[in-house]
Amino acid sequence: MTSGSSVQRVIDHLARVLDATVAGAKLPSTREISADLGVGPVTVQRALDQLVARGRIVTRPGVGSFAAVRTTTIRSDTAWQDVAMGPNRIDAAALTSALDSNSRGILQLGAGYVDDALRPDAQLALAMARAARRPGVWAAPPVRGVEELRVWFGGQLGAHADDVTITSGTQGSLSAVLRALVAAGEPVLVATPAYPGVFSIARSAGMVPVAVPADEQGLRVDLVERAISQTGARVLYLQPTFANPDGSVLTAERRTALLEIAHRTGIALVEDDCARWLGHGPKMPPPLLAEDAHGHVITICSLTKAAAPSMRVGAVIARGPVAARVADMRVVDDLYVSAPLQYAAVELVSSASWAQHLRALSLRLAQRCGILIDELGRALPDTCSLSRPTAGVFLWLGLPTGMSDTEVAGQAALRKLFVVAGRRFVLNSPARHHLRLSFAAMDEADAHEAVLRLADAIDASN
Repeated sequence: MTSGSSVQRVIDHLARVLDATVAGAKLPSTREISADLGVGPVTVQRALDQLVARGRIVTRPGVGSFAAVRTTTIRSDTAWQDVAMGPNRIDAAALTSALDSNSRGILQLGAGYVDDALRPDAQLALAMARAARRPGVWAAPPVRGVEELRVWFGGQLGAHADDVTITSGTQGSLSAVLRALVAAGEPVLVATPAYPGVFSIARSAGMVPVAVPADEQGLRVDLVERAISQTGARVLYLQPTFANPDGSVLTAERRTALLEIAHRTGIALVEDDCARWLGHGPKMPPPLLAEDAHGHVITICSLTKAAAPSMRVGAVIARGPVAARVADMRVVDDLYVSAPLQYAAVELVSSASWAQHLRALSLRLAQRCGILIDELGRALPDTCSLSRPTAGVFLWLGLPTGMSDTEVAGQAALRKLFVVAGRRFVLNSPARHHLRLSFAAMDEADAHEAVLRLADAIDASN
């Protein structure tokens, strides 16, 4: 019997005891419970701790444990809210589906975060321990972030620490930047296909997202000025370097042309540098920020994908008055990012093990990418197409003409395989449907079986 099941057995036993007794009654001692159930005292203590957290018992040091006063859960009729609140503008389905997809028995070709085989868990634990020992770590940090971390992010992207604001990851960064720059009812241009979190943010804040198409060379820069003149938009969001979901990279010629358009029209460019530390091929292109001499580019980056899902630490790099706006919006949202987490990030990225982790991560991602591409090439029909990125964790799979991405994703789910329908990444109906595949959490040993299930799902969707 596992430790977890032993703890649950003790909890279930004590719950029955509590149900049969009155508030204030003393419970048997830890020794008595251990003897009765044949478990160790540590197991009993863990069960007691959980029951204290649930409000079922209270403990008195040196005296014992006692049944707590029972509380009654209030059942409410909330139907009135449907009338009073009006339509719901918040649609987080594209985000929550991926976060909720880690059930046992489900093969992963969809999740965007690396699994425990690629996470530097030991280094993270050490970094957290070191951070916790820092003097004053539990005090409120500077609202724009601790100096050491701002210096590090600035150094990585070629910016001054004064231009860096620390955030709680990419989603928080995007929300703060867009709401600081775009008012409700105003348009925001989005290079599509795009990270669906940007659609969720824009719509929830009452903005109007407007698609500007991208191709295998990145954003169609030739369409940007037309979009600006037709909509009056003042902000454009894009991922110029190994975009999610298609892995495209904005070419050097298009980067130059886009910056010229920004300078000529006065539009702000929100650069989501999502794959900055996820390279596994040729040298990573510099951020668009590095080529911007006029402060049009606002760059967002995060440690989350390269480190761990719960390392919710990122940065916004902006120059001029916009930086103050973004910092102010961050304060309005939640004051500041937890100081212990910021210092843990400092400890992590300043250690020699961080560079070692990134090298190992690069090798494993390259291996997984190659395995998945090979398996897909062998199992899928020639009518499918596939992107071949050299950074990031995503592949963009074009389905046979006329085939529905949601149908294939649904058929895959029936076969206990998680993939993401491509329409989540676009605003308008696509001419051809796609799936976004990910090898971030793909176990190499499962790749063959996962692709066989995908091929079967495609066959079933014909």
